[in-house]
Amino acid sequence: MGGHGYSAPSEPLKPLTPADEQYMSTPEGSGYEHTDANVWQIIKFGIWLMITALVVHLGMGAMYKFLIEQSKATTEQPYPLASTTDARLPPEPRLQQFPRNEYYQFHVTEQQKLESYGWVNKDAGIVHIPIEDAMRLTLERGLLQSSQEQAQPETPGLMPSDASSGRVMERRRQ
Repeated sequence: MGGHGYSAPSEPLKPLTPADEQYMSTPEGSGYEHTDANVWQIIKFGIWLMITALVVHLGMGAMYKFLIEQSKATTEQPYPLASTTDARLPPEPRLQQFPRNEYYQFHVTEQQKLESYGWVNKDAGIVHIPIEDAMRLTLERGLLQSSQEQAQPETPGLMPSDASSGRVMERRRQ
């Protein structure tokens, strides 16, 4: 009743049985409760466990050595596709192994074409010249016309219809 968290049992205590009396006392000189664990059985189990682990490890080691020797003795490949020693490539088209290097090489090659002289078609007498020279010659010869001169004036009133999706021109009523 004193507020210590202990309350008296609601039922009366049962009388002790002979099995309960065995656990009531600990023999003198014991450092443990002699009824809880049988130390000799625990030691026997540990010894059996170590012997079993040793036998399993030795057996696995012997099997591993046997399999290594067997693989050395086998010279024939069991699968015909595995017998080729050269590297097989996948079918075309293949992925690029080094796309940055290939792009850089392409860029360098194209830049050399833009900055050098060379034949495009030797039989027809067609050559390519550096881009700077080509632009200078184009301006000197006046080959370019202004965009207004090239474009033809639109006919007023022609508009694409909604049904044509912009493909056919039709005259619009004004």
